[in-house]
Amino acid sequence: MMYLHTSMPAPEQPLHETLVADARAAVEACAGWNARLAARRITGFLNRRMRDSSLTLAQFGLMAQIAAARDGALSELAQRTGLDQSTLSRNLQVLEAAGLVELAADDADARRRAVRLTGKGAQSLQAGLADWKRAHGELAKRLDPEAARRLALATEALEEG
Repeated sequence: MMYLHTSMPAPEQPLHETLVADARAAVEACAGWNARLAARRITGFLNRRMRDSSLTLAQFGLMAQIAAARDGALSELAQRTGLDQSTLSRNLQVLEAAGLVELAADDADARRRAVRLTGKGAQSLQAGLADWKRAHGELAKRLDPEAARRLALATEALEEG
């Protein structure tokens, strides 16, 4: 498929100076936009430094959440990761297809689904931990990783209302 680029015509009406100023102020002050920008930058930094790992940062984080959990129930995993059920399911399908996790009925309640690492998944996570520690150490030289943790903890209150 070929894309043709044409020049953009001048706007019918130029933007009012107050709109431009208000938009700039909103972009600079918006907590949501700034948090997303920071998350993309941190994720990109860590992903670039974890290239030698077979896992992306998102996969590593999800597998670490699974390994660290006392309960493998999908509903609890979704809550801990802040992912909706649909997004969580898509991410788990990729890990399952790679043989890194297995999904099954919960041992305690057959109506609930649970997830756990396979042996291959545990080995991948173990190998990924070394890469993550190195990458995180490099990150810590540039910014305080605890600042991101404090922000994550502080925003838990936003889920209540």
